[in-house]
Amino acid sequence: MLAQQKQEIIALFQAALTPVLAGTSLTPSVVLERPRDASHGDIACNIAMQLAKQLKQNPRELAQTIVTAVLANPAGKGLIEAVDIAGPGFINVRVSNAAKQAVVNTILSEGAHYGRSTAGAGKQVILEFVSANPTGPLHVGHGRQAALGDALSSLFDAQGYQVTREFYYNDAGVQIQTLANSVQARARGYKPGDAEWPESAYNGDYISEIAAEFKAGKTVSASDGMPATANGDIEDIDSIRPFAVTYLRNEQDIDLQAFGVKFDNYYLESSLYQDGKVNRAVETLVKAGHTYEQDGALWLRTTDYADDKDRVMRKSDGTYTYFVPDVAYHLVKWQRGFVQAINIQGSDHHGTIARVRAGLQALDMGIPQGYPDYVLHKMVTVMKDGEEVKISKRAGSYVTVRDLIEWSGGGDIDKGRDAVRFFLISRKADTEFVFDVDVALKTTDENPVYYVQYAHARICRILENWGGDEATIAGADLSALTAPTEATLLATLAAYPEMLARAQAELGPHQVAFYLRDLAANLHSFYFAEKVLVEDEAVKMARLALVLAARQVLRNGLALIGVSAPSKM
Repeated sequence: MLAQQKQEIIALFQAALTPVLAGTSLTPSVVLERPRDASHGDIACNIAMQLAKQLKQNPRELAQTIVTAVLANPAGKGLIEAVDIAGPGFINVRVSNAAKQAVVNTILSEGAHYGRSTAGAGKQVILEFVSANPTGPLHVGHGRQAALGDALSSLFDAQGYQVTREFYYNDAGVQIQTLANSVQARARGYKPGDAEWPESAYNGDYISEIAAEFKAGKTVSASDGMPATANGDIEDIDSIRPFAVTYLRNEQDIDLQAFGVKFDNYYLESSLYQDGKVNRAVETLVKAGHTYEQDGALWLRTTDYADDKDRVMRKSDGTYTYFVPDVAYHLVKWQRGFVQAINIQGSDHHGTIARVRAGLQALDMGIPQGYPDYVLHKMVTVMKDGEEVKISKRAGSYVTVRDLIEWSGGGDIDKGRDAVRFFLISRKADTEFVFDVDVALKTTDENPVYYVQYAHARICRILENWGGDEATIAGADLSALTAPTEATLLATLAAYPEMLARAQAELGPHQVAFYLRDLAANLHSFYFAEKVLVEDEAVKMARLALVLAARQVLRNGLALIGVSAPSKM
């Protein structure tokens, strides 16, 4: 049912309640739900049961009063077909066929805008995701973050929000020095297993590639356009370090480009130190009275903010612990005007949440509790040829996003990107996911992305076989769309906008994948039950309008999660 129709039915119920509630202070909200059993109708409402006790009336009698008033209201003509009462006072509403069929013309009229809303107009939101340390290629966990974060960003955009996608580079700290030491060791001619090889070094083949490029005096640039030129001096660790970081940032940019993910902004952890933002955040916390010194270290009283124990901010050697720059970074987000910030990270960051939120609260700067929001995802297990894949030769210790895209497309990057994107949002973020490359390569119903894309291609083939002008379909008489499979498809199409709003509000982009699979299933069921290109011109045009609307919604949904809608499979 269309949102406007739902609001019209709510208005009918509110009008029916006006005389019932006269003389009382009750202002109940009318909530409409879809019945669990479709045979009960299209809409269920339990308002009579909610009010019966307060009004001291029998719930079924109260329900009858409401039903009589709803049916008598001329505003419901053409919208409501029937209303009845079930059980102790449930009100079930059956919407007219004409009202259900109206969704087709709405979709054909709104096109790519169908499902979009202005609910978030004027509001800003920043989503931070991937945020990989520039110490190696992107792994499949980063891929899951990229798919989730980009889809969630698109959901907010579809609701009218001003969205900023941000990548935060942890380009400071011990891991960066380890990267530099690893490249230097390779440049000196050492390799994993040699006695001279650093114990903590990164072992992937990519380290050898960086070392070779450094010795050759190459210049590399990353997403922010700042180049790094190698001087070729393998003893100059201060030249190796920025070159290696920029080289890997560029490699990650290439992977993200292949994945179809773009960012609006890149933020460097190192800038927080260079600009004095970390020191200023610490000074603010000290002045606010939420810190203390003990054993030569500076502590934050995070237990005042529901943490299980206080946390060290500055160690006895003068260096900061890792959550301190995180607090400074999120303070910057708040100061940039982002009243809503969402971080998509691995579940191993769970312990960070309480510390960052506590630090932000302790600043006493009006930042609300629960800022920022987090979407934590669990690990991805990759299966290929019936076995778990644990390492990549290039990365040395894990499967990369690039591997997964290449494998899943059988060498076709576009096909692989579609499969990886769809698969990685097809489960709730907080559930572990097994990515089966063998399934991604199948051209059967077992492959969910193929199943959905094939529904779109099937519609394109129907329209191609028809051979007419699609512009002539709009405005067709839809009254012939009364078959059960047609009714189911109409209802699914009408549910799309509400699904998008719910997925955005619940930070659950997996709901888009679920919806698309349901829509594809309903389209396939309709295809096998009802022939579209029949001799009856009115029926044919009505069904062409229906499949054209279904194609549009499939395109809209697939585009939102960054997956293509091919016309042929």
